[in-house]
Amino acid sequence: MTKIWNETGFVTDDPWVVETEETKAGSNEKAILGLGDFLAKVAETDETGLGVLVNPADDVQRLEGHLDRIALVAVAFPAFSDGRAFSHASLLRARLGFTGEVRAVGDVLIDQIPLMLRCGIDSFSVTNATALKRLAENRLPGIDNHYQPTARPSGDAGSYSWRRRA
Repeated sequence: MTKIWNETGFVTDDPWVVETEETKAGSNEKAILGLGDFLAKVAETDETGLGVLVNPADDVQRLEGHLDRIALVAVAFPAFSDGRAFSHASLLRARLGFTGEVRAVGDVLIDQIPLMLRCGIDSFSVTNATALKRLAENRLPGIDNHYQPTARPSGDAGSYSWRRRA
């Protein structure tokens, strides 16, 4: 079972559905389109509030110029060992200035969630049983002090995330 989680807890009634050949968004749902389908749709209409799925091999910079029409960008983690979505999320926030929701979909594991948050990912589509249990218990792993810059500034004044600037 897939559940959506963000820092305030589990989300109920999430309208977003990743569209595939087999799965289409219903009347009360919003579609998350693949990058190619999204670009075709924005070329045909001036609809806003759209969702787009960025797969690992996609060029996230192709979204530049369309960010004002996007409500949600889903970055795909097809396997725990494929970290290209970390870069996609970071580019969306730092270079492209995207302020909407960024969601991790796919193989989302509990150990990666704190790092995903630092890269600018807001919400998570979680299916892993261990991750669901730990999130329900509000138990995130992590390190208190960071030396690397991040898409999300540290709220802790004692943290070192401010030392380097991009």
